[in-house]
Amino acid sequence: MWKSIGEVGVDDYVNAGLSLEEAKRFDEVVRDVISKVEGSDPREQWKALVGSSELRPSHPYSLHQLVYYSVYSNWDDSLHGPPLYWFPSLTESKSTNLGRLMETHCPRLLGSSYNNPIESFGLFREFSLQHPDVYWSIVLDELSLAFFSCPRCILDTTDKSKPGGTWLPGAVLNIAECCLLPSSHPRKEDDSVAVVWRDEGSDDDDDSHVNRMTLKELREQVMMVAKALAGVFAKGDTVAIDMPMTVNAVIIYLAIVLAGCIVVSIADSFAAKEIATRLRVSKAKGIFTQVSFPAFYVFCLSFTLSDSVFILFGLHSQDYIFRGGRRFPLYSRVVEAAPSKVIVLPATGTELGVQLREQDLSWNDFLSNAKNHPRGVYYFCPAYQPVDAMINILFSSGTTGEPKAIPWTQLSPIRSACDGWAHVDIQPGDTYCWPTNLGWVMGPTLIFSCFLAGATLALYHGSPLGRGFGKFVQDAGVTVLGTVPSLVKTWKSTKCMEGLDWSKIKSYATTGEASNVDDDLWISSKSGYKPVIECCGGTELSSSYIIGCPLQPQAFGAFSTPSMTTGIVILDENGFPFPGDDKPCSGEIALFPRYLGATDRLLNADHDAVYFKGMPFYKGMRLRRHGDIVKRTVGGYYTVQGRADDTMNLGGIKTSSIEIERVCDNADQCVSETAAISVAPRDGGPEMLAILVVLKKGFKKKPEELKNMFSRAIQRDLNPLFKVSIVKIVPEFPRTASNKLLRRVLRDEMKQELSVWSRI
Repeated sequence: MWKSIGEVGVDDYVNAGLSLEEAKRFDEVVRDVISKVEGSDPREQWKALVGSSELRPSHPYSLHQLVYYSVYSNWDDSLHGPPLYWFPSLTESKSTNLGRLMETHCPRLLGSSYNNPIESFGLFREFSLQHPDVYWSIVLDELSLAFFSCPRCILDTTDKSKPGGTWLPGAVLNIAECCLLPSSHPRKEDDSVAVVWRDEGSDDDDDSHVNRMTLKELREQVMMVAKALAGVFAKGDTVAIDMPMTVNAVIIYLAIVLAGCIVVSIADSFAAKEIATRLRVSKAKGIFTQVSFPAFYVFCLSFTLSDSVFILFGLHSQDYIFRGGRRFPLYSRVVEAAPSKVIVLPATGTELGVQLREQDLSWNDFLSNAKNHPRGVYYFCPAYQPVDAMINILFSSGTTGEPKAIPWTQLSPIRSACDGWAHVDIQPGDTYCWPTNLGWVMGPTLIFSCFLAGATLALYHGSPLGRGFGKFVQDAGVTVLGTVPSLVKTWKSTKCMEGLDWSKIKSYATTGEASNVDDDLWISSKSGYKPVIECCGGTELSSSYIIGCPLQPQAFGAFSTPSMTTGIVILDENGFPFPGDDKPCSGEIALFPRYLGATDRLLNADHDAVYFKGMPFYKGMRLRRHGDIVKRTVGGYYTVQGRADDTMNLGGIKTSSIEIERVCDNADQCVSETAAISVAPRDGGPEMLAILVVLKKGFKKKPEELKNMFSRAIQRDLNPLFKVSIVKIVPEFPRTASNKLLRRVLRDEMKQELSVWSRI
């Protein structure tokens, strides 16, 4: 139990890491600040302490922890909602994108009921839900959108076969071109810095050594690659990318879209079987991949499978990438997915540094179409397409063994960028960094959120787990830092970011898994308590359905609002909506079907069956299924409790129980069957993978042996980033009358056991 802040004394501050003299002074400051707060509201006490600037990033984290938990020691969430740690100021709120928009338009839209961006945010969000055409017509003008043909309207609902309606009908554009063109609104010029990056281990101690690329330079590189692509592929071809998130990966991604081809996103952590599955499902005609390690030669590989040409970036003599200090093979995994024909890219100059085989081609031969074009190497006419044309295929695991192939149209990046503009407040002049990968939804989201809002994209070519990444955040002047909770937990536990200056960060964003309050407290404290914008959505939504907002007070590990124009309903255990939109409750989330950017098709599954079949009607609309279990708290905040189905979230990567079990069942002859479930720690945070196993008769194994065996099999055959936390041997599994495995029962039993263990 924590003491109340009034009971904390000098000895406590010394135990938290301060010297005796520092502790005496700090105790005086705390008592003076608290004494000036009217009443005893912990929120006002915390607000005053943070506002005093006495609780500094340089202080030991144990001190921050002591003060926060002592201020809120007697707080009752059930009566007051989650404790708040960040409060928007009226002046700052008016300089945010959304606040500026509200100050300009809300006096007309809301009339005399409008006060200011903070007090009237809820009213305006409800207006956006009721009048999405008005909201989107205003916000679309705020982005770098250049329509070849303008839309006839915002939303057409005449086609009753489309529950979500038709968005921006008649619009024709190339969304990659929109990213690359200068624009006065937002302010984006040819000499604006578009991308900054640093290679891992490259001059980490030199503050000035951050590579920079202007918008004009980025456009020229993208056009050159697009021209080369057009000489190999046809418009509409699917071309995969299996690369770390480097500046070259971004160039290739935009070039594929600019050329009118379709990106197939594959995470560079996948095993060969998973790569092969995605290539097959997407019918990929090519694949880019890269082994990223600056000390060695980089080269490009191409291979052919039937009529498909596969283009690969690899590494001479060293086939691996680094993740968290470990080596993962990449090129060999892609080759295992299909036979190879090689095109080699030199590390520098024109010398390849490798002996080519007879069937191999040089990178210069691949680029010859671009170099020999009469209008110059940097000219390329974009492929203009309807707004609902497919530009990207991403994958999300469902409850079956095969991942769902989710198509992104040009509407998807528009929605991603609009939500980043409104809720994360991405502006011209911002430097936006989020360690991610093009294989996950945050990769494309990061690209479009930056370039359509006029911000600078910051990329670290290496592992984000260590101090080198934090040093890059400091040196690049990152103003918005995206994370996943497990990454923050690593930074906090290793203390690798101590002594770095993150004062330029104005906000954080986090997604992928449940946040731990203590970890959010740590990262917010590193920049003087800036807000951590929690985001929860889905690949098929291209955005977040619940999220934070810089116009609202924020609570650690909680979402403060549904996103703009998004309608949500929480269903009870019988599938009926809970009455009221602000009452505390918990249940499965369902979405209003009219959701700009959400999918209206799947490539390898029945879209209607997945998202609409069996869903209830609400206010005349058939609701859209999402599958998260969400709790709405007192005060209107939200927390995510897990998945309604058997999909689990491991380290920010969604996968199904069946995929895990398929690998574990074949891990050893002693295994009869397994059940994979995920459980959240009692104190919150990322889900842990638990494997329950039934052994064959006559076999004896210890849980630790099985844990190591399952971990090796999963990392080899599924994903090297997955970690088995718990293994339990059971005599049998609970099942339904039709013999279906009751994973929910197992999950509840494991949660109960963990709760008991935590009290021992």
